[in-house]
Amino acid sequence: MNSLAVAICGAILLSAAFGVYLRLRQIAYVGDHRGETPPDFRDKVTAQEHRRAADYTVENAKISIAETLYSALVSLAWLLFWLAPLYWAIAAVTAPGLWRSLAITLSFAAIASLLDLPFSLARTFWLDARFGLNKQRLGGFLLDWIKSSALEFALGAPLLLGMFALLAAFPHNWWLFAYAGFMLFALAMTMVYPNFIAPLFNTFTPMPQDALRERLEALLSRCGFSAQNLYVMDASTRSTRGNAYFAGFGKTRRIVLFDTLIAKHSPDEIESILAHELGHFKFGHIKQSMALMAAVAFAGFAILYWALGPTGLASAFGFPFEPAIGFAIMLLAREPVMHVLTPIFSWRSRRAEFEADNFAKEMVGEGPMISALTRLTRDNLATLTPDRLYAMFYYSHPPAPERIAHLRDAA
Repeated sequence: MNSLAVAICGAILLSAAFGVYLRLRQIAYVGDHRGETPPDFRDKVTAQEHRRAADYTVENAKISIAETLYSALVSLAWLLFWLAPLYWAIAAVTAPGLWRSLAITLSFAAIASLLDLPFSLARTFWLDARFGLNKQRLGGFLLDWIKSSALEFALGAPLLLGMFALLAAFPHNWWLFAYAGFMLFALAMTMVYPNFIAPLFNTFTPMPQDALRERLEALLSRCGFSAQNLYVMDASTRSTRGNAYFAGFGKTRRIVLFDTLIAKHSPDEIESILAHELGHFKFGHIKQSMALMAAVAFAGFAILYWALGPTGLASAFGFPFEPAIGFAIMLLAREPVMHVLTPIFSWRSRRAEFEADNFAKEMVGEGPMISALTRLTRDNLATLTPDRLYAMFYYSHPPAPERIAHLRDAA
């Protein structure tokens, strides 16, 4: 193990330590402000509801601390202890080449997925169930996990095999071809997901022709959007949380409203939430996200070109040349890098949310949007008093008090 390997292990530990520090700040700040609802919310959020959201946030942060430490230890265990026996066990029964690389990568991914499962179970059946957010049973959860795993295998195995084949055939330029293939796959998935993958997990029914649909169709018409693909999703089978989203492009585009959103919100609020989502399209946020993803992926594949090479990450940890080992090590080493980039991505996302809020205000007025944000925050148990540094790193959406202040102050 050379100095690069030591640096990677150190970065994993430092990233975990900083993540724990940020979560401890969140716990302390939310706990200190648990007893008093912010003045702008006292007429809509009771003191009991504010305390309940604070308690949920604190418990969630505690689980996140345990998960952060656990993930760091698992990553170090892979790098220092587990990858070697996995490699030698598979190498003993497979010849060098594509199928050995595929077997190592899939085995690594399968074990890693199993190791992540306990925290998903804890969040769903301990935390969310304790606070009344979970509606899913264990059998349904496990069925979803099995379907997700099968889908990841069905899609991932051919992609990985193609990447390793390109590496063998074009040792100097393979990463450019792999990057192009990845981008084509990502674009195709934006059209395939709404119609073929999402229905494997939820039921989508066309929104009935009622007064609410007529109202939403009028909004879509004003904004220059087609109203042909308005759907309601059975989110209530899994959670009490409400939401809405757009998916796909062109003829495959769907506008999806959670049934929990329709059940809990007034028509004015639902219209404002849809207007907010339309704002993301009007300001080009979806295309901007795709462009950012393309840039990050390009840098990732450029690094992967070196990482999977004879003098790359496998060599740094004392392994013989095996692209799959380099790939696994890069997956483990990317976490501290992505942690450093997280506040940049979060800042960009929060900026987009402010712009979409402005568009909703322009379309339906500030009152419905403020009411919708307040209700979403209350029903989803989002704290009204997060720690600023924690929010700067991890909040993809601005805290509700900031969004509401912005709506009131924006010209």
